[in-house]
Amino acid sequence: MLDRMTNAFDGLVDRFLLSSREFERKLRSVRAEQWTWPTPCTEWNVRQLTNHVARGNRNYLRLLHGGDSAEFLRLRDVDALGSDPLDAYIRSVQELARAFGQAGALQQVLDYPLGPVTGQQALAVRTTDTTVHTWDLARAVGLDDALDAGLVIWIDEHLEGIYAGLAETPTAAETTHRFFAAPEGALTHDASPQTRLLHRMGRLPASGR
Repeated sequence: MLDRMTNAFDGLVDRFLLSSREFERKLRSVRAEQWTWPTPCTEWNVRQLTNHVARGNRNYLRLLHGGDSAEFLRLRDVDALGSDPLDAYIRSVQELARAFGQAGALQQVLDYPLGPVTGQQALAVRTTDTTVHTWDLARAVGLDDALDAGLVIWIDEHLEGIYAGLAETPTAAETTHRFFAAPEGALTHDASPQTRLLHRMGRLPASGR
């Protein structure tokens, strides 16, 4: 499993950047009146969802620089967008990608809230989170919700390894669902990779979630 996931994590910074650019493309289309619109993540409006992604980038950066899980959770909802959400988001992506691109960063052990992880596993989780929230953002503001097919297939094929060893995962039936929405209903046998991924992450496209 370790060797297989090490190979799966090859090119991880590039995958993170691709996922982040997909979110950015949707974000550039958000109109002024849409920042307060609801999203499939029922606890967040569009601005709060965007802040969750940008703040997440900031918090992962803090982990790389010696931050701990308690700080991560304490800062989880603190505003990271200021007066220019798009610029703040882009800068958070650039800084995190640059940090994870440094020698040794992907091998560093981080004090993640769901358990210690290597940098490469943390960045895989971050990439997955950003990809799923790209769909949330698209659905919230009425944009094309098709995700990058390559990212979807990669996540779908490696989801168990991406979340391996964490205290809560989207692949465990007994999880508490504090960090991941619970799947609802059953999928048909011919469900697309995107539909399968969204279902595992507690989204039901047919109902707008």
